[in-house]
Amino acid sequence: MREDIDSFLNYLRVEKGFSTNTTSAYANDLNQLATFAEDTASKNGKRLTWNAFDRPEMLSYLLNLKERGYAVTTVARKVAAAKSFFGFLIAEGKIKADPMANISSPKVGKALPDTLTVSQVRLLIDQPAKSQAPEAKRDRAMLELLYASGMRVSELVGLNLGDIDTKNGFVRPFGKGKKERMVPVYPQAAQSVEIYTKEVRPQFVHSTDEKALFVNQRGDRLTRQGLWQILKGYAKVIGLEKQVKPHTLRHSFATHMLNGGADLRSVQELLGHANISTTQIYTHLTSDHIRQAYDKAHPRARQAGAG
Repeated sequence: MREDIDSFLNYLRVEKGFSTNTTSAYANDLNQLATFAEDTASKNGKRLTWNAFDRPEMLSYLLNLKERGYAVTTVARKVAAAKSFFGFLIAEGKIKADPMANISSPKVGKALPDTLTVSQVRLLIDQPAKSQAPEAKRDRAMLELLYASGMRVSELVGLNLGDIDTKNGFVRPFGKGKKERMVPVYPQAAQSVEIYTKEVRPQFVHSTDEKALFVNQRGDRLTRQGLWQILKGYAKVIGLEKQVKPHTLRHSFATHMLNGGADLRSVQELLGHANISTTQIYTHLTSDHIRQAYDKAHPRARQAGAG
């Protein structure tokens, strides 16, 4: 059973181009399902195969998740992972019937992403400037670049030296499925990155083989966890620890762009969303901007305002 999971994960990595983080999430969910299946087979004296794992047992697994207090969003993710996995097994001819047949995912309301105000973003980005330590210049460059481009944290730490053009103000992140896009960055962010690459990075990197743009003090590529700890540290100092998550600057970028008048399609392209419905969640955060535009543009609204 576990070897079937390994085959599926390899399929996701090689053929679908899924990221390491996404593949790891599938692995965790499916291995949990396999453990439940193994326990169930042992109790019922069944032969341990995915063919023997039927729809009633799948429903028992979902009930078990509910009884253990898993959030609806977590259960929905595990259902999606199981659907993909069993679909793969059917396509490969390894099972005859789909235990997920007619089992729908629990409905999940879209949670609005956490965002910061423009002044809070400025406070966060300016925080590293209060230190003279070399890594503070690196941190300033990272925070500026995250907010300037709306990149995912994983995309930022995945950047190589050749992926940013500070002279012309462009960065080239690689998104989900290794899909490349070009994103403009404002001059101050480009300047912060240039200062870091010229003054700080050479102090950390001791090998010409290292291509990573952002590195730790040992000269190795900075990890997502490393960046998250850095971000949390600055957020705590200014009292924003509870509000700041790894993608907070990405969400703030999108919301502030829409508030500033950017159209939804452009923001979709900048964020690297495959589907515009993913980007549309940010429109719920821009009601003040919509109200101001309405009051300014609608003739009856202007008339009422004029008294």
